[in-house]
Amino acid sequence: MSSRKKLALILSVVAVAVVGLAVWGWLYYRGMRALGEGLATGDGRGGGLFRAEKPTDTEARVNLLALCDAVQSYRDEHGTYLTAGPTPKEVPRGGELVEFPKEEPFQHIGFDPGEKVRFQYEVTVQESPVGEPEVSCLARGDFDGDGQNAVYRVRLDSNGMTSPIEVEREGE
Repeated sequence: MSSRKKLALILSVVAVAVVGLAVWGWLYYRGMRALGEGLATGDGRGGGLFRAEKPTDTEARVNLLALCDAVQSYRDEHGTYLTAGPTPKEVPRGGELVEFPKEEPFQHIGFDPGEKVRFQYEVTVQESPVGEPEVSCLARGDFDGDGQNAVYRVRLDSNGMTSPIEVEREGE
């Protein structure tokens, strides 16, 4: 094969690869933009090529574990548990994204779930009958908007170990 034919073949392959990458990039951009629009409006619909998924309780499950880790880290560093919340003041309804206000207790323990959330978060500390602190990290949400809250709870024991996530009225 002559060097001109080899060069033409190589340039053709490169051109096809560049066009393919450009198309993939455009589809990816449109999909992420549509997903972002759906999340920003809180309606879960998104526009464009892809649709955002229906909100789930994944946010509560992930954030509860992060919240309990932050609470335990604060205790390890300062020797005491801090109570926090409930924040936001009202439980979000219908899966709507609401602003998560910057409140001092959450900032002190280092918990930041993002600017907008679909759940209310709280840390409670009570004394057990044997004098040990009982710590609960809570998330409350109302996806169907009927006024009944789903409640997600993780407990910290005196050794800093977390319980499995307990759920009351899942899907509410």
